[in-house]
Amino acid sequence: PGPIAEGVDARHDVVPADGDRPDVPVVVYSAGDRDVASPALLWMHGGGLVMGSPETGQELCSRFAAELGVVVISVDYRLAPEDPFPAALDDCAATLSWTHDRAAELGVDAGRIAVGGDSAGGGLAACLAQRALDDGGPTICFQLLQYPMLDDRTISDDGGAALVWSAASNRYAWSAYLGHPAGEQEPPPYAAAARRDDLAGLPPAWIGIGEIDLFHDEAVDYAERLRAAGVEVDLHVEPGMYHAAELFAPDAESMREFRSRMVAALGAAVAASATA
Repeated sequence: PGPIAEGVDARHDVVPADGDRPDVPVVVYSAGDRDVASPALLWMHGGGLVMGSPETGQELCSRFAAELGVVVISVDYRLAPEDPFPAALDDCAATLSWTHDRAAELGVDAGRIAVGGDSAGGGLAACLAQRALDDGGPTICFQLLQYPMLDDRTISDDGGAALVWSAASNRYAWSAYLGHPAGEQEPPPYAAAARRDDLAGLPPAWIGIGEIDLFHDEAVDYAERLRAAGVEVDLHVEPGMYHAAELFAPDAESMREFRSRMVAALGAAVAASATA
């Protein structure tokens, strides 16, 4: 875990169990005293759907809170293979409903809830936006997708060229999450965001991806399909960036700029949603 930004309060909370779903632990990041309701960001951590925790993203989540005044709710969703699809997405959907229903208590504007995440978390955010659209809410105002994991068919041999996250890693992760070999059959709805045919009506999105990231092609394709469906998309392809490079080289100028782009995109989106 990285440091928590100065002036940001990070507290643990729980989305209560419902039916067969257990409690969902969350970490809530907020900054300062707020006289008016703040926008919120529901954040899903990375880890290939098989590992990771909210604490790994606390530096970025607390930065969103400190610089933008956004209340960030980071979800400690269940992981595969112990809990395959739809466990993780169910936890995220429950947290979205919980955030909306407890907006006044959380100091959140229920009309300005964004979703986002890195890697597997970005894929979950995209799937959550699809599911919320089909279910009739809660309304999501923006998607912040950081090198998102979108397509279970990205499993062909990369010749070892992909840094950090390889095709072999991707094959294992998707197979663990789906409960069957990745790419061999059509997954159920909301399991892999890129598998959805109709993308019309989804919230505006920012998608950031590295030029040599394993997920490059699927991220670019998803952005182009969103645009074709009439969804506003800001796609940024970072030259020379491998998967999660900003975590391994945080002091590199390009990686500082990459994260600043994310902050700026979220800030602009929640500001625009306030006047919509």
